[in-house]
Amino acid sequence: MIAAAVVSVIAAAIFSPAYLTLRDADTGRVYARWRVVEGTEFSIEFVHSVNQTPVRDVFAVAGTDIAPVETVFYGFGAGMQTELTENQRLVYHDDGSMSITGFSQRLDALNYIVGTVSDHVLDIGGESISLRDCCGRNAAVTLKIEKNGLTWVYALSPALALGE
Repeated sequence: MIAAAVVSVIAAAIFSPAYLTLRDADTGRVYARWRVVEGTEFSIEFVHSVNQTPVRDVFAVAGTDIAPVETVFYGFGAGMQTELTENQRLVYHDDGSMSITGFSQRLDALNYIVGTVSDHVLDIGGESISLRDCCGRNAAVTLKIEKNGLTWVYALSPALALGE
């Protein structure tokens, strides 16, 4: 009986759908979530606070990790990458933008403080979501890949139904 229950829990964790989940970093409250599969790409775009130009960070789902794919930007400044690591490539584009690709790390989560002057915009599945409108200015938020079977403890929260 116990063995069957353990197998069921493991199967639910392995085969349950994955979601990109946007949470309040302090309380864990779910703001929204989107169904994702391996390789699903999404991005966060914002205006750099120093050079006042757009920055877009592109990520892909890699299991329950988040893999950086590309950073597109228009100028160097505080906090912008200035050196390439092995396998990274910097490309200059005709529109004046630059992009860096060839990232090899995996992240378990992305953490942001939502902009107070300029917004952070999440693009996923053809949808653009203003994090300022969704979460509020200066909100500490976390984006994480979660499997439904691993987040069943949140089933009592009505916010869990968002994005399904």
